[in-house]
Amino acid sequence: MNPTRRTVLIAGAAAALLPTPALAVPGPKATAATPPYASYWYPDSLPSGSPGAGITWRSLKTWRAADDPDLAFNAASVPLAARFTPTPANTTARSGQARIQSLVSFGPTSGNPSQGSATADYYALTHWAYLDELVFWGGSAGEGLILAPNAPIVDAAHRHGVPVLGNIFLPPTAYGGRLQWTRDLVQKDASGHYPLAAQLVAVAAAYGFDGWFVNAETGGGNTALGTAMLGFVKELKSLAAAKGQRVTWYDAMTVNGTVSWQGALNSQNQAFFQAADDMFVDFRWSAATLASSGTKAGQLGRSRYALWAGVDVESNGSDSSVDWDAIVPTGKAHVTSIGFYRPEWTRNHLPDGQRTPEDFHAADDRFWTGRSLDPARPDGSDPWRAPAVSVADRSTVSSVPFASVFNTGHGLRWYEDGAVTSDVPWNHLGLQDRLPSRRWAVRTAGQRPEVSFDFADAWRGGSSVLVAGELDQPAVVDLYATRLPIGVDTVVELTHRADAGTVNVEVAVATAEPSGAGATPPYTYLPVNSVNTEAGPAVNSVDTWQTSTVRLTGLSGTVHALGVRLTAPDGGPVRWRLGGLAVRDTAPVPAAPSGLRITAASGGDLRFAWNAAPGPVRHYELHRLLPDGTRRFLGGTCQRACFAAGLEPAQGETAARFELRTVGELYHASTPVTVIHTW
Repeated sequence: MNPTRRTVLIAGAAAALLPTPALAVPGPKATAATPPYASYWYPDSLPSGSPGAGITWRSLKTWRAADDPDLAFNAASVPLAARFTPTPANTTARSGQARIQSLVSFGPTSGNPSQGSATADYYALTHWAYLDELVFWGGSAGEGLILAPNAPIVDAAHRHGVPVLGNIFLPPTAYGGRLQWTRDLVQKDASGHYPLAAQLVAVAAAYGFDGWFVNAETGGGNTALGTAMLGFVKELKSLAAAKGQRVTWYDAMTVNGTVSWQGALNSQNQAFFQAADDMFVDFRWSAATLASSGTKAGQLGRSRYALWAGVDVESNGSDSSVDWDAIVPTGKAHVTSIGFYRPEWTRNHLPDGQRTPEDFHAADDRFWTGRSLDPARPDGSDPWRAPAVSVADRSTVSSVPFASVFNTGHGLRWYEDGAVTSDVPWNHLGLQDRLPSRRWAVRTAGQRPEVSFDFADAWRGGSSVLVAGELDQPAVVDLYATRLPIGVDTVVELTHRADAGTVNVEVAVATAEPSGAGATPPYTYLPVNSVNTEAGPAVNSVDTWQTSTVRLTGLSGTVHALGVRLTAPDGGPVRWRLGGLAVRDTAPVPAAPSGLRITAASGGDLRFAWNAAPGPVRHYELHRLLPDGTRRFLGGTCQRACFAAGLEPAQGETAARFELRTVGELYHASTPVTVIHTW
């Protein structure tokens, strides 16, 4: 890796952000309610001197789950969802060939909030449908080398079926690396085992993520160290596999213990590749070395797609020049998989202080979908071969009930039933919905309207889907590829609103796959009947959210695709919002949690904890009930505790009242449980 990337990494991806609602640990009341941050460690020995401000030096060797005061803040709770591959949206995207791994720095190594922060300026990754593995990238010589991903990222990834790896970064000596840290990692105990391999597997199990990315780049080693590293990786892989975890090796250290980036799978690193699940091939690859690497993988009895060809997009993102034909040629089988290094360029390249959610998502859609911004109509002249052009999308929407309020995991405000209950900007990926994978496939014989996530208004969470433009012909917006069984009571619910123009709305439901790649799903169009209106196509009244229920009358089997068809009777400009979508047979209300308590308090900083609600839980929401009866949203989390910062008593208030509710898959909320805090 080059100095530019290293310098950015060592400096940290962003300044530490003030934490907002996060997790707290049940237990006796502490003397102070400190904010929780994502965890990081050195293997064993610590640097000399003292850590910088806000940095805590920790040894992984001495870590114990029972002694981790912030474990509940950082432990993910959403299980890894099963995925399926629908018929590709275009004729060039393929399934079963190249996959995509992303190495992403979501924040600095130290001071990275466990449960979101009070800003919408965040890398809110939403194009999970193209990803097969996410690496929580980071680490520095002055802070820590081993990073556990924070819970919101893992929960969002798991909801979309994507495993997340923690990062082990042994930096080059030019960036503070010490060979002792490599030796610490691969030390053996008296029985000949590698104790830190067991520790790493225990951390991933306790924190709820899926394994480790091993990046040994500290030079100066010898064959003995290379042999020890190989033994360590083998044991790590064996222990990890027993827990359903994965190990990816980075092409840096060779079998002789030196650091020499090969840019290929060859005799210098094939033993590490064989010991691991996958290997990230360094950026020094060429078309010839990737071709030979794929061939060698096959000779070793491995898939060529277990090799991630590194593509550095940190500096130029979708403007990067890449030899795509060396990785994912259009006329023959893909050569290897793709390993994106730092795709959060889509956020970072925007001017500091001007990173609006809309600008970020526009850049991110360009990166993942391509210049056409429509995966069903890729632009063949686009020099950036976006993932949607080459890789088939996947979906996890396969059971009822299913619902989405199109929450991207960040926003400028928090909405509930169309009303603002917090005007504080926020980010928390754990609250992100399963989002449409094909953004945005629009089918029309007329002018194509613009479709985007919009943050100026929402039904719930922080965003809604906005369709804007001239509708001179009906337009169908694809929303979800699904495998949802249809029962006698199955209905589709839409919450929608017209901001401008008159719009007739129909639900598009396909009970079979398209005839082939790139073909339109065989939709049946069902009129949307707004509540308290006569049957017939719903005509949205301006500026009023409506919840409409559509019975799947005459349909049976399985829903394979869902969308909406919009028609403007006068063919004029429209602005139409979709705030919520649900498919259900019944509408159960979730059970309430119990035992809400404050476990630590200092000034206006509080740690809350509670006992899990019985039955299915999507997440929990914490509110403060003000003296005038106003309910203010403080935060949501998938875990069983929350941290709230900077609270102040209202005028004349001697005690604050807090309410906690369970939120189910359909966004129905339980009855509240309450706790009182005396100021």
